[in-house]
Amino acid sequence: MTIAADSPNSARALEEKPRPRPVRMTRWFIIVGVLLALLVGGIVGFNAFRNHMIAQFFANNKPPPTSVTVAEAKSQVIPNLLIAVGDLAAVHQVNVTSDVNGRITDIMFTAGAVVKAGSPLVQLFDEPDRADLASFKAQATVAQLSLDRAKQLAARQFGPQATVDSAQAAFDQANAGIAKTEAIISQKLVRAPFDGVLGVRHAEVGQFLTAGTQIVTLTDLSAVYANFTVTEKDSGTLKVGQVVRVAVDAYPGKVFEGKITTIEPQINTDTRNIRVQATIQNPDHILKPGMFATTTVVLPDKPAVITVPETAVDYTLYGDAVYLITPKKAEDDTESLTAVRTFVRTGDRSNGQAVIQSGLKPGDRVVAVGQLKLQSGAAVAISTDPAPPIPATTPRN
Repeated sequence: MTIAADSPNSARALEEKPRPRPVRMTRWFIIVGVLLALLVGGIVGFNAFRNHMIAQFFANNKPPPTSVTVAEAKSQVIPNLLIAVGDLAAVHQVNVTSDVNGRITDIMFTAGAVVKAGSPLVQLFDEPDRADLASFKAQATVAQLSLDRAKQLAARQFGPQATVDSAQAAFDQANAGIAKTEAIISQKLVRAPFDGVLGVRHAEVGQFLTAGTQIVTLTDLSAVYANFTVTEKDSGTLKVGQVVRVAVDAYPGKVFEGKITTIEPQINTDTRNIRVQATIQNPDHILKPGMFATTTVVLPDKPAVITVPETAVDYTLYGDAVYLITPKKAEDDTESLTAVRTFVRTGDRSNGQAVIQSGLKPGDRVVAVGQLKLQSGAAVAISTDPAPPIPATTPRN
């Protein structure tokens, strides 16, 4: 009985022994969770500490200011110029030719020589014409004698008036022959029509020259024309007498000055351009007809505008901008300079200066050299080095 009664209790005791296991499992989960929390917190805290130290390092180790050259925006009157392209032409230029046919017997000039108006250049064979001239002169002498005799007889009523008229006609005919022959002889001596410089010779002694064949060129280089065209819009600003400056590729950096002498009264209907001609004195004979020329017409001045060096303007597809020098005060009351990218609206450019229509005011300082190294808001220091020469003022190639 005792054994039978103890058996269920022992079995129940055996069933109650595993109950403490959930408590131990919970404890382990808590320990692992605390360890994971400490690990994650340590990692997060370390990252925050590292970021703080990195930020503090860079805050205390700022890069030195970028050295730049600064220019000041100025209010000034810039030259009002109208630029166009054209070419040069001689005031007097001709191909020397003969009016009549003939064989060349003498060439009386040297290629490239300077000649005066009326200087003989080429002689054609004229012996037959001189013989005709002598014949007409003899006929004129006889006709003169016959006319005088007929007049004397008619005055005494010994001869009819018809004889006088016939003698007069014969005399006039002989004189006409003389004049014609002298004209032919003069045509066979080719002369320079005006003062100028001769070109390359195109004829030789013994050559049979037909009328109109070129012998040599003759050019007057004392003055030249500058022919150029402007648009219909700009034609209203042009007047005869305005100053024109001409530059040619043969003499870079040298400017020749003249005045407008002719403005075409008609506008080309195809191009809507108008042709303008200026006269330029050429005492040194260095300007040659046919040269390509860049012409600049000096127009009346416009009102004053704000200008900065052209190198200070950054031209991009997003707009034109400059780096404006702005003072910045720190917490310790120290002042530093920063370059702030400022968009502007530009106008014309002349002599290395760019017109600023909006975005700046007189007295503003902008970066003229060194902006390629900058970002907006970067610290800058003004360089003491002189600014480089303006590219627009250097001689053109």
